[in-house]
Parts: sequence; structure tokens; C-alpha cells
Amino acid sequence: MDPIDAVLMTAELLANPMHVGVVLILNPPEDAGSRFVDDAYRDALGRADEVDPVLRRRAHRGVDTGGWWAWRDMDDIDLSYHVRRASLPPGAGRDALWQLVGELHAEPLDRSRPMWEAHLVDGLPDGRFALYTKVHHAVLDGIAGLRMIEESMSPDPDRRSMSPFFATGRRPRPDAAHGGLPTPLGLARSALGALTSGVGLVRRTVGGQVGATVQGVTSDTTILPFGAPRTRLNGPLGTGRAFAAAGWPKSRLRAIERAAGVTGNDVVTAMVAGALRSWFGEHDELPGDSLVAICPVSVRGRQDGATAGNAFGTAVCTLGTDRTDPADRLRLIHRSMQVAKDRVAALGPVPSLVVTAPSILPTILAPMLPFDPGLRPGYNLPISNVPGPRTELYWNGAHLEEMYPVSIVYDGMALNVTVCSYADRIGFGYVAGGEVIPDIATLIPLTERSLSELETAVGVA
Repeated sequence: MDPIDAVLMTAELLANPMHVGVVLILNPPEDAGSRFVDDAYRDALGRADEVDPVLRRRAHRGVDTGGWWAWRDMDDIDLSYHVRRASLPPGAGRDALWQLVGELHAEPLDRSRPMWEAHLVDGLPDGRFALYTKVHHAVLDGIAGLRMIEESMSPDPDRRSMSPFFATGRRPRPDAAHGGLPTPLGLARSALGALTSGVGLVRRTVGGQVGATVQGVTSDTTILPFGAPRTRLNGPLGTGRAFAAAGWPKSRLRAIERAAGVTGNDVVTAMVAGALRSWFGEHDELPGDSLVAICPVSVRGRQDGATAGNAFGTAVCTLGTDRTDPADRLRLIHRSMQVAKDRVAALGPVPSLVVTAPSILPTILAPMLPFDPGLRPGYNLPISNVPGPRTELYWNGAHLEEMYPVSIVYDGMALNVTVCSYADRIGFGYVAGGEVIPDIATLIPLTERSLSELETAVGVA
């Protein structure tokens, strides 16, 4: 097992569950009978022999492993445990689904079994049903998990006899179970590696490629280590989870991009920033200093020739929640993101992580300590924008209409916002400690208000 994943497995015993999830909302085909979901569930239970090798492994620690976490393959999988069935009460809507997802997301995965679950949920309006899946971050990260689900579907609405997502097929290999775009835990993994490896660091940093870092030293985008305000998001989490989600047309975000000369990721971040400013203000808790987010960024690699792939890094981004003008807030976020991209492009992902590691690591690792170090956090929350499927997808004729990530929260980071694009829309998934943000559903209309304010501010309303 990867050393950092092993550390997180141990820390989970003392802290909070470290699994990621996703909610899919599907519409059965027109010719589907009333038992479409029941039939899908029954078919899934009969596919124990087809479970992907990545999902057959369980975590093991004992004398035979020297007390270290390792993977053990399981020959027999009880799919009646891993694949479950639920129905919403009659007349229930999205709020009931989100409440159920929050309850399921709060439950730790059983370490004596492969650490994943899938829940088929019917009872949504107009015959729709949902699939909520969760998997431990050590097994698959959110990106790799989304790819696994995407590969189980088809752009052909007439295709039938399709296997469930967990069945063997074109799947991520066990050694490629972590996707390319970094998550907060992935960033911790990379940051620790960056701090313990000097390969290329001196050549890139001392060799004169530090302009992007110097550029931000005296600007309003600079966030020093422990530079985020302490809020309710950065205290104890509690055992409950709260979830809410909604989607918006990409066309609305793109109109703001074009009018303001910014990126789609900037707009997403500004939408969340505006919603959080309103939420904290309504609770009389808006800090005088701006909230700070950690945001994965990617740039086209420039270190190793024109054919190099994307380089991934991280932005410790000021959200401008201390500013009243939405357009001003958007410009600030754009500058902050651009500084981070310039740093990644100039230094490369590993040296650039050394620059941001002092903000990332304490925020993630401090809650694992048996005492409170009393430091201000390096950031308040992560905001991630995950690229999803570009075309409409179907599973045995059922149309995948919506896709929402359900990410990780833990002590010291009680809110996580993950955004996933799908076809012509983009879905926002808010997950939080249930005792920290019990009214998480209010973030959805506040996000719509934030988007509307941005449209007005840049003249595209």
C-alpha cells in the first residue's frame, strides 16, 4: 500500500472516514417497466465473479505485514453487502435524497471487506432513481472512481446488457488508482513527496525559474502559511454529514468567462466565494480577512517539450469574501489562480508544491495530532473542479441526467466543495459536517444568487 495511504488508514481510526463518493441521477428508458430498478439490483447481485480486481482488495495489517497496512485479494465477494437497495418515502424529492446521502456518507466503510459500497435508490419524482457509491480514498480517488463509472456507460441509448460499474472491464489498474487531478489528500501525498525529494528542485528553483513565486510575494493574492482566518469550518467536525447539490448550464458560466476574460475555474470559484460570503454574513460570522481555498490547477507542461502533458499543481487562493463587489472578487480570484499557474508552469509541479506545502500540510495533518496546536489554518476549504464526461451517457437505456461528487471532510476541514462537469451542465456538490453546517441546503440558492450577481456585475444578465 502507498505509504501515505497507509498513514491515512491509521489516522482514520482516530479521526474521520476517508471515503469519496458520487451521486448519479438517472431516468429509466421509456420502455422500462415498473421493476426496472429491482431488475437492475437483482442482476448486479449475480455478478460476484466479475468484480474488478481493484474492488476485490481489502486492507490488512498484522504480524505478517510487520504492522504495516497492505492489500489482500479476496476470492469471495458478498455483493449483497456491497450493493444495497433503498427507496425514498412517497412524495419525497431531492432534499430527502440529499439527507439519505449525508447519512450514508457518515458511515465508515468496513475494513474487513473491500472498502466500497453502492446504493440504488428509487422514489424520485417522475420515476427517476439514483445511484450513490462510495469508496475509500486508499482504494480509488474520486477522479479514478468517476472514470470507472464513466467507462461502464455508453453514449448509445439503445445499448443493453451492460454490466454495472464494479464489473471487470477497462478499469484503472491497482497501481493507477489515483487520478491525475489532485485532491486535498492527493496534494498532501505529493507535498510530502516534494519535501522529501530533491530531484530537480535545485535546478529548477535556483536556476532562475522563480519569477512566478516572486510575482506573488507582495501582491494581494499572496497567502502566507497559516494565513487563513479561523472559522467554524476549521474546528471539530462531529460524526454527522450533510450534503446538498445542484447543477447549472455551462452556457451561463461561459458567458461570464467571455465577458470578464477569466477561466471557467475562476467563475466556479467565484460562485462558491459569493455563496460563502452570503452564508457567513447571514450567520453573523463573516471574518474580516478573506476566506482561503485550496484549488487544484493544471497548465500545459512547458518543461519537457511541446508534446508534454498537463502539469498539475495547487493554488492557495484568496476568495475575496472581504470584498462586496462580485466583479472585483472575480478579478482577485483570477489573479490568484494565474499566479499559481505561472508558478507550476515555471517551476514544475514538484517544486511548486514545496512553495505551498507549508499551507497544505498543517491544515490536513494538524487535526490528526492528539492536541490542538492553536495555529491559524493554511486554508479554510478545498474547491475542486473535476472534468467529467463530455457527452450524454446511458446505462442500459437509462439516461444519466445529473452527476454530483461527494468528497471528504474531516476535523479542521469541515466543508468540501467539488464541482463536476457533465455534457452541457456542471454540478456542484457541497458536503460538510452535519453539526457544523446543518443548513447546508441553503448554500444551493446562495450559489444561484452568487451566479446571478456575477452575471449582473459583468453585464451578461
